[in-house]
Amino acid sequence: MRKRILVWMLSFVLIFSMLSLALAQPPVVKEMVAKAKAAVKTVSAADVKAAIDKKENAVILDVRDPNEYAAGHLPGAINVSRGTLEFVIWTKVPDQNAKIYVYCKTAGRSALATKTLNDLGYKNAVLMDAQFEDWIKAGYPVVR
Repeated sequence: MRKRILVWMLSFVLIFSMLSLALAQPPVVKEMVAKAKAAVKTVSAADVKAAIDKKENAVILDVRDPNEYAAGHLPGAINVSRGTLEFVIWTKVPDQNAKIYVYCKTAGRSALATKTLNDLGYKNAVLMDAQFEDWIKAGYPVVR
């Protein structure tokens, strides 16, 4: 019985270690995100909430995957997955002067997406530099 428990525990540790490595971001990715954040204008979750409350003429852009968006998103947000941004944004937001607030789960994909939007000529794309969980913890509304 002890041998079986020991094997189970070692298996669990091995699987957990492998999973942790698979989920960890390599340093180059962290550097890319940091550079993107440094290159774009950022706003807080409170700023985005205020824009929503004022019914500001702005696009709230969720760059998470469709299943994440379906599980809950900011009011009025449109979804364009980070992986398809360059190909789809033109039909979703044709006005390159539009104010665009970009967000995702951790502000990583959205930092890269905001930089990409700026590179594509979107002059007023800004990063909501907050995690989606921060939005929820602040008690801000989520559409499910």
